Amino acid sequence: MFSIQTFNNIAVAGLARFPEERYDVGPDAAEPDAILVRSADLHGFELPASLKAVGRAGSGTNNIPVAALTARGIPVFNAPGANANAVKELVVAGILIAARNLTAAWDFARTADADIESAKKRFAGFELPGRTLGVIGLGAIGVEVCNAAHALGMRVIGFDPKLTVQRAWQLSASVEQARSLEELLGRCDFVSVHVPLTDQTRDLLDAPRLAYLRRGAVVLNMARGGIVNTEAVLDALASGRVHAYVTDFPDARFSGHAGIIAFPHLGASTLEAEENCAVQVADTVREFLEHGVLRHSVNFPDADLAAVTDGWRIAIANANVPNMVGQITATLGSSGLNIIDMLNRSRGDVAWTVVDLDSEVDAQTLAAIHTINGVLSARVIGPGDSS
Repeated sequence: MFSIQTFNNIAVAGLARFPEERYDVGPDAAEPDAILVRSADLHGFELPASLKAVGRAGSGTNNIPVAALTARGIPVFNAPGANANAVKELVVAGILIAARNLTAAWDFARTADADIESAKKRFAGFELPGRTLGVIGLGAIGVEVCNAAHALGMRVIGFDPKLTVQRAWQLSASVEQARSLEELLGRCDFVSVHVPLTDQTRDLLDAPRLAYLRRGAVVLNMARGGIVNTEAVLDALASGRVHAYVTDFPDARFSGHAGIIAFPHLGASTLEAEENCAVQVADTVREFLEHGVLRHSVNFPDADLAAVTDGWRIAIANANVPNMVGQITATLGSSGLNIIDMLNRSRGDVAWTVVDLDSEVDAQTLAAIHTINGVLSARVIGPGDSS
């Protein structure tokens, strides 16, 4: 029986992926094997000793202490691409609202008692064909934004030094690739950021970089608030360098500013996106708990070794250093265990090692694995644990 503790309201469609006869799921689940979370901040939360995995029903993980969990050998999973369509649609809406000055026009029309025809000229906007959109970050969301903007007749430039082959195949052939962030910014009428918030991306768009933009540009940020420096974008609005800042992350400093179009974090707030995220992360966590498979982990490598239904499996998180596999196999061999199959995958400083055996791993052998210098976590998955 596995225990799953939930934070926030996880969509029922996701929770239904856990069979009731094998999973205890809820906010009060005791000694959880895994935690499922959306926006709740787990920094400062006392992580239980029983914890084996954390699943984020969304893409960003800045509300999760990833480094601390990695040090304990605990994978953190997210749901990349599950909310991509919802965020793309909000970006497209933001582009249209900014280009046609729709928020100001709407506010005027709601209370207008003058001649609307003579007043409407103050809200005149511009059309999108021929305008250039720069997209920073070409993951699942960035690629969809690029393709949607191209369909609207825009010229699109992308920048992502870590563009994967998979995303490159999904990207419209008409999307140009910028050689640097500064090059992209200098060619844009609109710029949209789609990167996670990390130490490297915080204040990615600061005053010096915003200065590269064409005068009257529109900045869109549906990723994370800290990626665009607030004071810098306010200064750019005051100078006319930026026509509008469209963001999904309101700030008290935006109050009353006509150039700010802010939404209350609506990016993934659709029924479809919430269900997609919940289902994807639930399936990922279940596959990990039952088989030790890693997929969509933000801190460990992908690792998938076909399950042996009638054998025993030991799943190990370890430091990515020489002779780890040798020490693990030697320990198993000294216990008289025969290895059927194994897999070792690494990512940066950490690795994931899975070993399939034809007989049970006893507590003494598991304890010996734990004593190997560099082993972060280890657990045994028996025939009764996998479906």
